[in-house]
Amino acid sequence: MIRRLVPFLALLWTAAPAVAQAPVRIGLSAPLTGPDAAYGQGLRQGAEQAVADLNRAAGGRPRWVLVPADDGGEARQAAAVAKKFAADNVRLVVGPLESGAVAAAAPVYEEAGAVVVAPAAAYGPLTGRSLWNLFRLGPSDAQQGRAAGGYLAKAFAGRRVGIVSDRSTFGRGLADAVAARLKEAGTPEVLFDGFPRGTRDLADLVARLRAARPDAVYFGGLAPEAATLLHAMREAGLGATLVASDGILDPAFAAAAGGDGEGTVMTLVPDPPRLPEPRGSRPAPRSPEAESVAAGAYAAVELLAQATERARAADPKTGRIADGRKVAEAVRTGPSRTLLGSVAFDARGDRSGAPIALRIWRRTPDGRLDYAGNDAEP
Repeated sequence: MIRRLVPFLALLWTAAPAVAQAPVRIGLSAPLTGPDAAYGQGLRQGAEQAVADLNRAAGGRPRWVLVPADDGGEARQAAAVAKKFAADNVRLVVGPLESGAVAAAAPVYEEAGAVVVAPAAAYGPLTGRSLWNLFRLGPSDAQQGRAAGGYLAKAFAGRRVGIVSDRSTFGRGLADAVAARLKEAGTPEVLFDGFPRGTRDLADLVARLRAARPDAVYFGGLAPEAATLLHAMREAGLGATLVASDGILDPAFAAAAGGDGEGTVMTLVPDPPRLPEPRGSRPAPRSPEAESVAAGAYAAVELLAQATERARAADPKTGRIADGRKVAEAVRTGPSRTLLGSVAFDARGDRSGAPIALRIWRRTPDGRLDYAGNDAEP
């Protein structure tokens, strides 16, 4: 009798519909209001579409659910969002956007056992604090600095390179990364100097630059000080090429630098891919700010979903993840296939081989200063 029942039960289990799994929640911490709201909306659009596409691929069942929260781009509010997510057992989080917000929220998420994928935060030390739960998709400032140092070591091989910063944490971090890369290449800088933000008189610094006779100067800092340095160098007859990070990626640089900005080389994150066309509806219009971060949010959702599936971390009955460490381990053992391409991370949580582009600011036919399409040889 038992032998006769076995084929029947096997047929019954095969014909029975699969038990629907409870949806897994993915939190989004983003500046949905405030000065960076345009970027926040881009993060939300990218994450929402990724969730919709994942659910469509699962047969239309709500396998994943996005839980958006407004952190206003502020550290204190981002920490409050993290505490709310922790209380609600949200263990997968995309965001925040700003480095300061990530720094404030990441320890809260770590204590709660939540995994965080930051699409754009660039401050180098974020991933140097031994946090097991934090990953970032974009290159860090240190990675940009090393890329600039590699460019200088190659493009100015056998020539003299000076390094100047605005002495801020951001600028000094970039300068230190460039110096370390030049030292590795066997061509250390001939001058390492700096000046505080807002300084207008650079006569003493320029005198030291003239004495050092650099063929190129790396500047770690932001657009206003970069323009001030350029004007001072050109007025003193110094024609050294200026190299900087995307800290100068600001309309104010073109306006303030004017003709002196011609030939300036800049490292920056390459233009992101566009989101896939949504099925059954027209794509939502996105501002340039939103477009710049939407793909990162989409890829962050993909990463978390793939890692959760690989680790079998979610309870199929409740959709809850008891501890994000399994997910974090799965992220680290990648790579994962995402909209941004194949993504893997190093032991710190930085993206391995994060793409960095080199652009040159040049005059356009109508007299503007622009970098679009002006690639520099790496």
